[in-house]
Amino acid sequence: MSTAFFHHDDFEKHDMGAGHPESPERLRAIIAHLADLGLNETLDWVRPEEATRDQLRLVHPESYLHQLDMMAPTQGRVFTDPDTAMTPHTLRAARLAAGANVEAVDMVLSGQATNAFVAARPPGHHAERTRSMGFCFYNNIAIAARHALGFHGLQRIAIVDFDVHQGNGTVDAVQGDERILMCSSFQHPFYPHSHAGAVAENIVNVPISAGTTAADYREQVEQRWLTALNDFQPQLVLISAGFDAHQSDPLAELSLTADDYRWLTSLLLRVAAEHAGNRLVATLEGGYDLEALAECAGAHIEQLSRVR
Repeated sequence: MSTAFFHHDDFEKHDMGAGHPESPERLRAIIAHLADLGLNETLDWVRPEEATRDQLRLVHPESYLHQLDMMAPTQGRVFTDPDTAMTPHTLRAARLAAGANVEAVDMVLSGQATNAFVAARPPGHHAERTRSMGFCFYNNIAIAARHALGFHGLQRIAIVDFDVHQGNGTVDAVQGDERILMCSSFQHPFYPHSHAGAVAENIVNVPISAGTTAADYREQVEQRWLTALNDFQPQLVLISAGFDAHQSDPLAELSLTADDYRWLTSLLLRVAAEHAGNRLVATLEGGYDLEALAECAGAHIEQLSRVR
């Protein structure tokens, strides 16, 4: 088996305007770097389908889905918050992103792939049940988790979010659900300025101060996450893979490098190997310095591809 790599050309049609950090160039940079690493031919490339309405409703109520449909423009852009814009292509891209996460879970749980990386945009972890924000419209990782629970009948799923911004939307979607353990690390205090406290027993937050060294970051994450993950014994590991804690990222103030993301990936692969039969799905969230994003995503995917 191999690593499934989910991508669709229509992900790049969602464009929030010149100078917006969440740009189509992000995916182009990652794919070009994978080619430079010689990884393209080792990955199983998958072109996803859109998530169904029922799959979106695993997290988002119909009233919210209808609201987005009504806001979608036929030309130009409309903003759902000061940072988040919709174009005529946005909701198709967002449905494809959610659908890619669902299909990745299906492939990994059915044994068609060892693990998977979803190179999708728009990202998802800031999308709350009834609110789009932070470049996000549908909460891709929460939809994937609920699909694994409901359709595949799993009982314990871990979501690990190492984006530099707290995944407030994922917390909003899964807090209090004892079938899901969410572990996250994020710069604090920082956007989105919510969900950073002890909001529920199934949420393990690791707030990181600006300027924290990579060594201190590793120590805090390992101490807070590993005991919780090993006690929980997840049957599937889902990762919100944001690479914006890199020292070069323009939207944050942490100091990680590609080696730290390689270490994070190895740490989570060990958890998946011990408890989940190697079953792991990662989906792209943040990362806004194109060179750093490509290097970090490449290190992450390279680690995934070594698992057999």
